[in-house]
Amino acid sequence: MDDIDPNHLNYAVLVPFNGTSPFGGNSVTENLNIWYESGNYAWVMISTALVLLMIPGVGFFYSGLARRKSALSLIWLSMMATAVVSFQWFFWGYSLAFSHTGGKFIGNLDNFGFKGLLGYPSVASSKVPDLLFAVYQGMFSSITVALAIGAAAERGRMLPCVVFMFVWATLIYDPIACWTWNPSGWSLKMGGLDFAGGTPVHISSGSAALAYSLMLGKRRGHGTHELNYRPHNVTHIVLGTVFLWVGWFGFNGGSALGANLRAVMACVVTNLAASVGGITWCLLDYRLEQKWSTVGFCSGVIAGLVAITPGSGFVPPWAAVIYGVVGGAACNYATKLKFVIGVDDALDIFAEHGVGGIVGNILTAFFAADYIANLDGSYLGDPSKIPRGWVNGNYKQLGYQVADSVAGFAYSFGGTCIILFVMNLIPGLSLRATEEAEILGIDDAELGEFAYDYVELTREVISEDETGPKLSSDNGASAQRPDIAEKAT
Repeated sequence: MDDIDPNHLNYAVLVPFNGTSPFGGNSVTENLNIWYESGNYAWVMISTALVLLMIPGVGFFYSGLARRKSALSLIWLSMMATAVVSFQWFFWGYSLAFSHTGGKFIGNLDNFGFKGLLGYPSVASSKVPDLLFAVYQGMFSSITVALAIGAAAERGRMLPCVVFMFVWATLIYDPIACWTWNPSGWSLKMGGLDFAGGTPVHISSGSAALAYSLMLGKRRGHGTHELNYRPHNVTHIVLGTVFLWVGWFGFNGGSALGANLRAVMACVVTNLAASVGGITWCLLDYRLEQKWSTVGFCSGVIAGLVAITPGSGFVPPWAAVIYGVVGGAACNYATKLKFVIGVDDALDIFAEHGVGGIVGNILTAFFAADYIANLDGSYLGDPSKIPRGWVNGNYKQLGYQVADSVAGFAYSFGGTCIILFVMNLIPGLSLRATEEAEILGIDDAELGEFAYDYVELTREVISEDETGPKLSSDNGASAQRPDIAEKAT
């Protein structure tokens, strides 16, 4: 240890600097891997993959809730969000959120194009390097945009959605992530507690979805029997819920940025809150209709997962039960808000994520416990800095959590409205699909593809009625499409 420069200290944990340079280290002359534990590497890399798995889960969940004629477009949007935001994150998003010399509100371009991201300790923890932290957090940015863009359901054009993804991630998500998680951010310095994204992910996406729904206007036939439909594919909803539930272990557990007891506890409370949230919502729906709703159970699971997100690294298991009950009930009743305020939030994104995130932030003020927050040993150098809530007598924490929640909602909602207003004035970027496209369905009008190709099925049935069943062939397309068969010959 004699060759370690004592002037280089990592601020996250008071340990000697690990030997790499501020520019990421020189992998030609030194082994950059020796400063990090392989178990931490493995867990955060696995968590990255788990969070990526959540994004198609969002697409399937949204797709199942919508009508079949717009089902594929919602899956397409979730996948496109991954691609667009991954590039944005590499281009400048990570640097704007997590540069080491960032400001209270937003970072700078020191890490533009992932410049210097190799072995230097990450801005959030000395347990993982910048490069690993960057790819992990990139999945958070991607899923946040995927959550928000569902507001375009059944009446939004695809091109403006794609442009919105890049712009919104830059102007809205990156600043909120910076002030929440960057050590120089105003909320973190104030004392706000947000372990895995109550404000940057859920409040921001929920309020952005509310703004998008407002700016798009109501769907054709809103308030009539035409839109009084059931979700078209409950199996998609269940599949999406499974992807999300599994992925959330990486979302919350991975936010410990290491393979330790705090990560384990985050997984424990995540699963508990999801389970109790699903039961709570299901019971509330049964009270009204005397039916055990699968959609209601899945919605409650998501509500519980959203609510526990900010507190998952701070609260004990018994508190997770409260998160599930309160989160499930609050989000259930919040689905009525869209009728009160007159906004057509088709997929209840604000009710699930906006309200769920706010509930989670507030509950964290009450139940954050010091013995949970220090399960990873991060604060052994200075126990006075261990996060605490009301259970430890820190009553001012409620004010911090409210301030962070209000700021996140106001900034995301207001900023999103401005972005969409300006975009709608630009030729070619009008937000709303035509009435004809809305009647036809966004899948056909915008994608030219379908989740369920009933046109081909109808042709096959008609053909069989007229000529009898067709023999199978090695080329399925040729058997059903004479024009293709003719071209093939």
